Amino acid sequence: MGKRKSLIKIKPKKYKTGDIVKVDFMVMHPMETGMRKDKKTGKYTPAEYITEVKFFFNDVLLTKMIIWEALSTNPLFTINFKVTGPGKLKVVFKDNKGEVTEKSKKIKPKG
Repeated sequence: MGKRKSLIKIKPKKYKTGDIVKVDFMVMHPMETGMRKDKKTGKYTPAEYITEVKFFFNDVLLTKMIIWEALSTNPLFTINFKVTGPGKLKVVFKDNKGEVTEKSKKIKPKG
C-alpha cells in the first residue's frame, strides 16, 4: 500500500444512526497529466494521476469513481452517506503507476 497523505472529514461532526452525512476525502497527489514541460530541462513531467477511488463501509462498496488526469492537484472527493450504525469507512484509491493507498475512519453515531 502507498503512503500518500490523505484526510477523511465527516460533516456534521455529531451524527446519529439514520442521518445523512457529508464525507470529504482529500489526498495529496500531484495529478500530473504528462503534458507539462519542466522549465529547466525542457522535458515533459511524467504522468502521475489518480485513476480510481472507492468508498467502503464495513467492507461493502458504497461507490466507485473513475478518475482521469484532468483533475487538479490534491483533489477533493465528496459523497453523501447514510449512517446505518457504527463501523469503518474506508477509502481506497489507485493511480496510473499502480500505487494503491487506503485511508479509514471509524464511524461512531451518537444515538
